[in-house]
Amino acid sequence: MASPPQSASALDRIPLFLERANTVIVGKDRELRLTLCCLLAGGHLLIEDIPGTGKTTLVKVFAKLLGLPFNRVQFTNDMLPADLLGTTIYDESAKSFSFHPGPIFASLVLGDELNRASPKTQSACLQVMEEAEITLDGQTHVLPKPFYLLATQNPRLHVGTYPLPESQLDRFLMRMSLGFPDRDAERSLLRGESRALLIERMTAVYATAEVLALQQLAQAVHLAAPIVEYVLDLVAASRQQQGLIGLSPRAAIGLLQASKAWALIHLRQYVIPEDIQAVAVAVMGHRLVSSEEPDAQAGRNAAERLMASVAVP
Repeated sequence: MASPPQSASALDRIPLFLERANTVIVGKDRELRLTLCCLLAGGHLLIEDIPGTGKTTLVKVFAKLLGLPFNRVQFTNDMLPADLLGTTIYDESAKSFSFHPGPIFASLVLGDELNRASPKTQSACLQVMEEAEITLDGQTHVLPKPFYLLATQNPRLHVGTYPLPESQLDRFLMRMSLGFPDRDAERSLLRGESRALLIERMTAVYATAEVLALQQLAQAVHLAAPIVEYVLDLVAASRQQQGLIGLSPRAAIGLLQASKAWALIHLRQYVIPEDIQAVAVAVMGHRLVSSEEPDAQAGRNAAERLMASVAVP
C-alpha cells in the first residue's frame, strides 16, 4: 500500500486509516471506529468474544497502521506480575541493581485472554491503566506515550477463566464484542487473502507524534452545556434504577471523553447527542452490572434500557 500524502493532516487521514483497517477487519466498521475512539480518548479497551472472531487481528491492524511500538502478552493462570511489569536484577559486574522492563512497556499492548490470569496478576494492571506508570522497589517507571492497552477476554462460561473485578473493569474506558461477521463479510474472508499477509503489506498511516496530536485535538472538542447535562441525567438515572450499579464520576468523565473522540473521528469540533449515544453502551455497559454476570450482553441490555429512560436534549 502506498504511504499517505505528506500534505494531509493527521485529522484528514482518519478516513484513510479506517478504509485500510476495513480491508482486513471486514464488516466491522463500527467496532473499528470504537477502537480508534478509545485510543483518541486516552482510554483502554476490553474486547470480549469467543476465540476466532478476529480480536487479535484487530489489534495487529491498529499496531501496524498507527506505527506504534507493540507488544503482545499472553495471559495464563501461572503468570506472575513480574512477567508483565518487569523485575529488578542485581548486576554483579556493576555491583548495582538494574530494572528490566516487562512487555507492558510499549505504546500499544495486546493483553490476550486477560481473564485467564490469576487475580494477583490481573491486579498488576491497575496502576499502569490508571497512571501509565508502575512503582517497583520504591522506584517509579513511566510507560511510553501514548499508552493503549487492548485486552481480550473469553466469556465467563469458558473453562479456566477468572472474573475481572469491578475495580479493574472500571479502568477500561470501553468494552465491546466483535461478534460473528455477516454472510457477505464472511464470504469475503473465506475467498480473500490471508489476514496475516494483508497486515504484513500494510504501511503506517500515522507516526507516534501524530497520534498524540490527535489525542490533544480530541480533548479540545467543544462540549455545550446541554450535552454535559445529558450525561449528568444518565449518571443520575443509573443511580436511581434498582438492580444497576450506579455510574461513578470516572464513568461520566469517560463518557464525555469518548463522545469528544467520536465527534473528532467524524471530523466535527463539537459534540452532539448522537455522539453520546454512539459510545454510551460501550462505555457504560460493563459498569452497570456485576462482574458475576456471565457475559457482556447483560451490560449492553442495561445500558440500552438506561438510554431509553433518559430524554435526549
